[in-house]
Amino acid sequence: MSRAMKSFPARAAAMLLPLLLVACGSSHDDAPAIRVTDLPAGAYAVGTGDAAAPVAGKYYAAADGSRLLVLDNAAQQATALYRRDGNAPWQRTPAVTGDTALELSSSQAIAAGPLNPTAIAGSFVVRLASGSAAAFSIDTKGAIAAGSTACKLSGTVAVSSLPNVLQLTLATAGCGDLPAQSDGYLVADTDHAPASFRLLTFGASAPFDLWAYPE
Repeated sequence: MSRAMKSFPARAAAMLLPLLLVACGSSHDDAPAIRVTDLPAGAYAVGTGDAAAPVAGKYYAAADGSRLLVLDNAAQQATALYRRDGNAPWQRTPAVTGDTALELSSSQAIAAGPLNPTAIAGSFVVRLASGSAAAFSIDTKGAIAAGSTACKLSGTVAVSSLPNVLQLTLATAGCGDLPAQSDGYLVADTDHAPASFRLLTFGASAPFDLWAYPE
């Protein structure tokens, strides 16, 4: 074998190495960056926007760095969810298409504390966008069981590091535009009455928001 042929693999590797490094380095760098005002651990009623177009919401902060920000419209339906798991990057539903910085214009602490499935166990009903209702129950271990209504909700809730919040895994059947499987949060604040809590999940292009009332 000639010296030129022996050196070919080395030359090829040298040419490919920069390309491989570029490919590896660009896998996450192109994701839009999201920045949200950071608040200490606790729960807050917050505002953003300006006087001409104010937006109200709730902000939940855990000591481990996890965060959840829920922005609502005038009908108290969630229009955007910002979330961060620990110190991972922020995510938003709906997804952002470019770098985003959200500055809070106001924040006021509200009652905050750990939540567990036993505290919210019971029978509930939610009203769907179609106007129909869906009944379900939650037991003390966090299992969600469907009631007798046409829309069937099932799944689980589990302890979260966020105050006033449980982790939610939700399955649906016969529930119109609700996704068959989704993840999100059960959020219970003292000012939700007469509702017991709200179920918030990540839709493909928008959050789903179901207010649950005692049955």
